Amino acid sequence: MSSPRILVIRRDNIGDLVCTTPLLRALRAHHPNAWIGVLANSYNAPVLEGNPDIDQLIAYRKHKHGAVGRIELLLERLRIVRALRALKLDWVIAATPGWQPRTIALARWMGARRLAAFVPAGARARGVTDRIALESLAGLSEVEQVMAAAPVLGLPTEPPPPARVVADPASLARMTALLASSRPARGLRVGVHISARKPSQRWPIERFAQVIRQLHETQGIRPIVLWAPGDTDNPMHPGDDARAEALRGLTRDCPVLFHPTRSLRELIAAVAICDVMVLADGGAMHVAAGLGKPIVCLFGQSDATRWRPWGVPFRLLQAPSHQVSDITVAQVIESYNGLVGSMVEHP
Repeated sequence: MSSPRILVIRRDNIGDLVCTTPLLRALRAHHPNAWIGVLANSYNAPVLEGNPDIDQLIAYRKHKHGAVGRIELLLERLRIVRALRALKLDWVIAATPGWQPRTIALARWMGARRLAAFVPAGARARGVTDRIALESLAGLSEVEQVMAAAPVLGLPTEPPPPARVVADPASLARMTALLASSRPARGLRVGVHISARKPSQRWPIERFAQVIRQLHETQGIRPIVLWAPGDTDNPMHPGDDARAEALRGLTRDCPVLFHPTRSLRELIAAVAICDVMVLADGGAMHVAAGLGKPIVCLFGQSDATRWRPWGVPFRLLQAPSHQVSDITVAQVIESYNGLVGSMVEHP
């Protein structure tokens, strides 16, 4: 089939969708004339805006992401399903590497000739024509788990390509202009992202300050502090304005550019202007990997083997306690120096 119509479904979080982009790259490389679409949600969809490996991005809204009525959401999804069915799809790929009956049920509605999904041994999966064994995924990264679909889809079983994220041109232009107006004008642009969804991933703000001060004093870096704006107690979107303000007070004698990222597009653009990133595991870390940025990443209570950055140089720190607060400033500085040293040796 020289020009199949392929729909990939990935309905979860930002990092999960970034980790699916190597599969999209492999599909495009193997089927250059295919129509490739992705069904995502409105929260994570900007990860794929401008991605050259897809022809269409279809985003639906979730009730928890905004004040939208359930009936309105249902009608919206029915319209999406009707439009996708009209395409007469050849493949639908439920790309989440886990047992996802609801996603499979949604995929069935598309009426594709073939439906590929991850299914545990012995489970009934009505409508799935091509099963991807969940039992084969132990010990693999998220990217490798998603790419376990390759043999089923007729793709070459090669190492997955790097992830890919593309910055919105208008957002990137604004960030570039903001950076140009800051001082100093030289030195590595080091992005320091201080936000993290999980409490175990939140590194003390005093240690971020020590890292920024030491790296500026010894290496002349240009620190760029990024965070999710808002109040910490916001139940929908907890923010880190208070932590950012505390960090500002601790680094007043350093030329730090502070910038809250109010949207995913703005986060992508802000990371795109950085040379190196220092941050906790999470969606922003995977965005940085998709933009090709070297990373010092701090892991707490998450599986570092599964969720490590893909396709970029990185240094990963995780304390035996799985608490980010047990990672020291000295460890972060050492990891940063080793990462930057490897960049100099292998530009």
